[in-house]
Amino acid sequence: MSGHNVWTHKGTFLLAAVGSAVGLGNLWRFPYLTGENGGGAFILIYALTIFAVGIPILIAETMLGRTSRQSPIMGMRHLTKTHKTSRAWESIGWLGAASAFLILSFYSVIAGWALHYTWLMLTGSLVGADAATISAGFDALLASPGLMTLYHTLFIAFSALIVGMGIHKGIESGLRIMMPALFVILIVVLIYGVINGDVRAAASFLFTFNIADLSLEGWLQAMGQSFFTLSLGMGAIMAYGAYMSSEASLTRTAIAVAFVDTAVAMVAGLAIFSLVFGAGLETGQGPGLMFVTLPLAFADMPFGALVGGVFFILVLGAAVSSSISLIEPVAAFLVERFDMTRPQAVTIMVVAAWAMGLLTVVSFNIWAEGTIFHALFGRSAFEFIELLTNIFMPLGGLMIALFAGWALTQSEVMKELGTNLTWFKTWRFLVRFVGPAAVSFVFLRTLPQVEGYVIPTLGALLIVGAFALSQRLRKPA
Repeated sequence: MSGHNVWTHKGTFLLAAVGSAVGLGNLWRFPYLTGENGGGAFILIYALTIFAVGIPILIAETMLGRTSRQSPIMGMRHLTKTHKTSRAWESIGWLGAASAFLILSFYSVIAGWALHYTWLMLTGSLVGADAATISAGFDALLASPGLMTLYHTLFIAFSALIVGMGIHKGIESGLRIMMPALFVILIVVLIYGVINGDVRAAASFLFTFNIADLSLEGWLQAMGQSFFTLSLGMGAIMAYGAYMSSEASLTRTAIAVAFVDTAVAMVAGLAIFSLVFGAGLETGQGPGLMFVTLPLAFADMPFGALVGGVFFILVLGAAVSSSISLIEPVAAFLVERFDMTRPQAVTIMVVAAWAMGLLTVVSFNIWAEGTIFHALFGRSAFEFIELLTNIFMPLGGLMIALFAGWALTQSEVMKELGTNLTWFKTWRFLVRFVGPAAVSFVFLRTLPQVEGYVIPTLGALLIVGAFALSQRLRKPA
């Protein structure tokens, strides 16, 4: 049992959870989704969903970790025994570990691209380059399995080194240096964007309240983003919660994590789109924005090579802080279950994820088409692995909400939350009904064969209704 391992400083859980939450999605997905879906209108829906769904489930997942003081898999085993509930709930731990493992495998490959661009920027290779040159350079990187494997290896090895050094020396010390440094770099890039870019166009793109541009699909994306951005359902928050001080407030910490995560995404959006609009380029999302559009913006700006290099160090830092949170749940389980040393456990987890990552590497070149994945699922190996995580994470989050809301005893939850009755009742209602309904809705929309909105809505309501009814029948009121 890892009861002795508690963060040295109360604020470390906040840093760790923010580190896990702030990743590539904050930098390349959130700002674009906001601008495309009505700006302020999208942010309003996102904020409401964060409050009604994200924060309650974040509190629930942290609480499960802190109550059990073990890794997600062993922790859920412990909680099902002590609360005399069905062993089926143990699947929460396994789903989280599977999600973390699968995400790490492809996240490391994509994060490795930032290594390539950090080097290109700092050596001045892209100064004055035109769109065709930069686009061809990115295509050449994707076409080279050898180069991608090298960066994938370097990135995952560095992340493993931090986790392998232990909870205090490795993760805690690393985050206490890395996270403040990331915030400083982000502010520097924003100031640079304000001076050299078009911050007014960026602010207009992101914050103009335009409800007409917010479609039902936009609503869903806001709900999905609010869930995925907080790293829920992949074991990281539960693993970090196991090391959280008993005195720290679950509610205040969860609100702070959600606030900082959103603020980082907003500031990143302002900084990135100031540069994009300042250079007269098209907005986009995903790898294209990060590895083609932005290098092009930096190419023509004063000190662009230096600031571009610093920006890609920020991207790398955000990716490392997320990847260490993906290694920890599985590594902690191996240490507890098989009595391994931490370096042994981390090595096994990382080597397996590295090997799995080779599927993503070849998805962009050798196996770009005509593979068994394309034949069976109509998508590449990388897209198939990503689809699996898009199913496992919401499913894990849904089960966390239901377990915390229905299976845990009221007195224990009250003790852990350490809050007044009004907030306890609000949280319980949100985590029992609102959270599961919203997550079910998002989850059913990710399934490729589910079309239209009627089935997901009915499905979400049926799942929650059936579960509530079964619990009501099982327990006296």
